[in-house]
Amino acid sequence: MSLVLLGINHNTAPIEVRERLAIPSTRLADATRTLLHQPGIREGLILSTCNRVELLTLQDDAETQQPQTKADLLRFLHEYFAVPAIDIQPHLYEHRDREAVRHLFRVASSLDSMVVGEPQILGQVKESYTIAREVGAVSTHLESLLQRTFTVAKKIRTETQVGSSSVSIASVAADLARKIFGSLEGKTILLVGAGKMSELAARHLIEHGASSILVANRTESRAEKIAVAFASPSVHTEAIPFDDLYAQVPRADIVITSTGAPQKIFGYSHGQQFLHIRRNRPMFFIDIAVPRDVDPRMNEVEGCFVYDIDDLQQVAAANLADRSREAQAAETIVSREVEKYEQRLQSRDAVPAIKALQQKAEAIREAELLRSQSKLAALTPEQREAVEALTRSLTAKLLHPQLTALRESTRPKDEK
Repeated sequence: MSLVLLGINHNTAPIEVRERLAIPSTRLADATRTLLHQPGIREGLILSTCNRVELLTLQDDAETQQPQTKADLLRFLHEYFAVPAIDIQPHLYEHRDREAVRHLFRVASSLDSMVVGEPQILGQVKESYTIAREVGAVSTHLESLLQRTFTVAKKIRTETQVGSSSVSIASVAADLARKIFGSLEGKTILLVGAGKMSELAARHLIEHGASSILVANRTESRAEKIAVAFASPSVHTEAIPFDDLYAQVPRADIVITSTGAPQKIFGYSHGQQFLHIRRNRPMFFIDIAVPRDVDPRMNEVEGCFVYDIDDLQQVAAANLADRSREAQAAETIVSREVEKYEQRLQSRDAVPAIKALQQKAEAIREAELLRSQSKLAALTPEQREAVEALTRSLTAKLLHPQLTALRESTRPKDEK
């Protein structure tokens, strides 16, 4: 078996590519089943977030000859998403076995995130794991790997300060809004879509002075629930019908949108209409969605400021300098844990060899006793038992150095 990971992320592909491959949570189970039906794949998991789409697969060795494996997984992406392979291939990365383990540990620990230390990614990995288990795509090998991944991520959170402050895409978006407006005192926020990221962004904006929250969601009860959660003596909240969205948008200074809609819901003409109604008072759109909810051409409307998930990376970069020392400590933990995981795999692989050696030695012992049966015919039962005990003891002593060497060669270093 070989471990193969293929993917794209915010470092290798612009949002224009990532949004074409994004998988909404409602389709993740179907996509995982389809992946599992590809030739040679024994187990599989798909991680799809705003910043990455990755396929983690366990494959038969006969099916993992490069570049065939990459071509097979590329074909899956092409066929499932109806995106030409030529549009995907330049942005792909591939990791195998040890490097796939390292990459997975780094992703779950938020060391490969746009904002190093952000807490959301571990939950997203766990959600993908849960779905993959439910559809039968994760069993023995990936189960062990993913459980170790969660342990490593927790270890890094516990032993380093890489995630000590509340830094996330949501908090970065709030910082950017404050820089654009100078002050958020008295500003009105409109949440379009009621996802966790939108809620986090709204909380950060309120902390910086925003005092009014409007919520629009296709499921009205969800919008009402969030509106109630944000309500306080200093914060006015209101759930607005989704059908009335375009009429209500001009009330907002800051629009945070993350709907998961397949098509953009705000275009260039909408921006013109909103600014006309607002008498050219500026609006700030934080588009956290992938695929995007806001047409980037709205930026061309004077007074409209549109930032998508990739734009937020520039603000996130400022956090990297402060976290570099802790990130390095976390990288050291990852390297150590990858080594330990490799050694555990080797130790597990040594078990069949140990059993085979023991079985072979026992077969030889029994064959020699059988060949000498005529010479031992006169022995009493007690004497026969003594011969049995003697030959077993000799066999065990002769095997001991070889078995000890096998076990020692595969035991993790920290246990030696």
